[in-house]
Amino acid sequence: MDRTQGRTEQHEQPTGGSAPAAPTAPATPGTPAAAGPARVVSLTAGGFALTVNPVDGSEIEPLRPGTEPALPAKRDAAARAARTAAARPPVLPGPAALVRPLQAREEERERLVRLLGRGRSVRLTGPSGSGRSALLDAVADRCAGLAPDGVVRLSGFGQQQPGELLHALYATVYEAERERPGRIELLARVREIGAVVLLDDLEMGGTALDELMRATPECAYLLAATPDTRAPSDDSHIEEVFLGGLGKADCLELLEAGVGRPLTDEESAWAGDLRFASEGLPLRFVQAAALLRQRDELNHSDEDDEEEEPGVFEERPRDAVHVPLPTLAEGAAPAELLASRVSESARAALRIACALGGELPHHAHLPALVGDTHADTAVAELLACGLLTPVGTRYRLAAGVARQLEEVGYGDTASEEARTAARHYAWWTGHASVVPERVAAEADAVLAALAGADVVAAVLLARTAAPAFAASLHWEAWERVLRSGAEAARKAGEVAEQAYFHHELGVLALCEERLDRARAELETSIGLRGALADKRGTVAGRRALALVVDRETAGAAVSPPLRLEAPAPGAPAAAPEAVTVATPTTPTTPTTPAERGAAAPRVAPSPSPASSASSTASAADSRAASEASTTRVPPVAPAVPVSAEAVTRMTPVVPVTARSETPTTLSEVFEDAFPLDPKPAPPTAPRPTAAPAPAPGRRRLVLLAGAGALAVVALGTVVSLALSSSDSGPPAQGPAVTSTPTVTAPDPTVANSGNDPAPEPPVSAPPTATPEPGQSAAPTPGRSPVRTPSRRPSSTPPNSAPPTAVSPSPTGAQPTPTVTETVTPSPSATTTQTGTTTPAGSPATGG
Repeated sequence: MDRTQGRTEQHEQPTGGSAPAAPTAPATPGTPAAAGPARVVSLTAGGFALTVNPVDGSEIEPLRPGTEPALPAKRDAAARAARTAAARPPVLPGPAALVRPLQAREEERERLVRLLGRGRSVRLTGPSGSGRSALLDAVADRCAGLAPDGVVRLSGFGQQQPGELLHALYATVYEAERERPGRIELLARVREIGAVVLLDDLEMGGTALDELMRATPECAYLLAATPDTRAPSDDSHIEEVFLGGLGKADCLELLEAGVGRPLTDEESAWAGDLRFASEGLPLRFVQAAALLRQRDELNHSDEDDEEEEPGVFEERPRDAVHVPLPTLAEGAAPAELLASRVSESARAALRIACALGGELPHHAHLPALVGDTHADTAVAELLACGLLTPVGTRYRLAAGVARQLEEVGYGDTASEEARTAARHYAWWTGHASVVPERVAAEADAVLAALAGADVVAAVLLARTAAPAFAASLHWEAWERVLRSGAEAARKAGEVAEQAYFHHELGVLALCEERLDRARAELETSIGLRGALADKRGTVAGRRALALVVDRETAGAAVSPPLRLEAPAPGAPAAAPEAVTVATPTTPTTPTTPAERGAAAPRVAPSPSPASSASSTASAADSRAASEASTTRVPPVAPAVPVSAEAVTRMTPVVPVTARSETPTTLSEVFEDAFPLDPKPAPPTAPRPTAAPAPAPGRRRLVLLAGAGALAVVALGTVVSLALSSSDSGPPAQGPAVTSTPTVTAPDPTVANSGNDPAPEPPVSAPPTATPEPGQSAAPTPGRSPVRTPSRRPSSTPPNSAPPTAVSPSPTGAQPTPTVTETVTPSPSATTTQTGTTTPAGSPATGG
């Protein structure tokens, strides 16, 4: 493709495959060649082996053990020079272009070289047309030996993220053919690069630029950008160098060098006005020099024609017309005047460039696009006029030229030109003799043609260009062409092509570890191919989807657990999953010797009539043990150890514990005041642990609550005594002595006065039966309880709970206490029971 510029056919091959073949006859866009087999290229992308298949879609699988690529080696100086030359714009056919001198930039050049030599990064800011690219070329010649990896030229045009720039830097320094490393490996490799990187046409800043510089700490950057580009962050420590316009003397010198002769006084005055209007931009004087050369050619040709007699059939007038100097407005916006004086092929190339958004195709494509075999020389003609500017490996319209040409009608045929370019590129990118690297060099023109073409031409172009972009490792262009092709296929109703584009997007997302996007794209492709009964495509999609599932499973296995609360100091490692555990108020295992001593098992002694105090203590202990054995609900312990980091703890409001210790809650105070079962019970198994002392703050609150409850009980007692101050009469019937505890209740039919003394109880026989352990003292339903009056007069009114009296035994030497309990209904929702125990022979105390 590039034989017109004296280059070898290293970018052409007649058959498929990745290795270049022997040189053959040139295959230009204007001459059709025999189409070879489909190009199937194998790549290594991270941890995957990718096979680019243009027919059924790319196939992806994990790398097999032993097939991992070796560590890449860095290129030597000769290989870097060849790579740098390939990254420059192509050499144009025809006579060599004039070398423009670098005017009045020596000071800026020396400053840039000095800063780069110190390892500092510099941002060169200047407006479009200020000569930034020319200054970068001059700096590159002076910095060739500063860094161990030499000088690397990159283009940042159209790059908003640092990912593709890092891959381009990696491919320039390392010898890694058909390999695109993963992000982790890429960052590890570029960190070892030490080079002077000249980045022209920078379009990113802020955090994106910071990420690029953090990834390459051993590189010194020279960034060329326009003033409207986003500025670097404050922490980047980038030096700023502003590139302004030229002075009047420098502008006149540049204009004379472009014209090739001294300027007249009229031309010098015109140049001075132009310098004031354009602020001394070098591009304006390059274009002004082209205007003066065209004027000289026109005036000189008229002078030569005066010596000859004009023919009879010539249309030009006999009188010669002298071409004046351009006006100041034409000098400030010279695109229209310059385009009117170039060849027809050059004007056709300008129309194509306007249709492609300013991108000019490679000069080898112009004969087929324009229809002129000599149209490849139009690029050099436009470049000499200052209408084109080099950008990376291609040429674009200079700043402001596209707008000026569209205003005069060069954009009227944009749709037709874009359609023609799309059909041409669809044929060219699918040709077997064109290697993927050559297609990648035309990526911007191909994408511009794809954007302006109709849906049919867009689907065809995207279908043929996508595999080439994938094989050339230009994956940003690959993604853009796939998305444009999927949209065009949807509009055109091409379901099979739409399924192909979605499959390729899923494979691309999988290679870049974007699993959610990969799953969505692959599921869409599988659904479309299932509707078409495409078995081979469905199998390829399901294989790729299985890899996505494996990656998601592996990612979920290593993900950290969800933390629901802040970890405590010195907490153990997190549990595999979060567990909700009900935490009791008292621990189940003592931790200190004092707690272990307090938690020693206590066995309640059997009730003995010899000591009333021991009987009372044993009754209280037995009652507490009975309550603990019947009402305690042990917390459910988790099956696995649970950490404090992954546990949501729930503490019950009213803890369910035995009341063998001091009351700590309001409910325990009321339970102690009104026991549920005052009857003594046999000793039970000792409790393994004891409750530790509550926290100071909690104990204070509990004691305040208990004091309030006791005050309420005392107040109720005082009120009861006040109401029962009158005398009560004797009971209607004598006392009844029973051998078993009897629960009594007030008889509503018998009225008893508070002034009547209680009769003496008769002597009863010793008890012959002992209540069974755990026997309930509640009255039998359906039967009225039997009232057992005490020996002493009772001062408690009938509606209050009478005290408990113990009847003495006349026969035994040791008195046996008999417990009498009275159950009084409570107006609240719960039943309150009150019982007291008095020793034999002692008076019963009311209230």
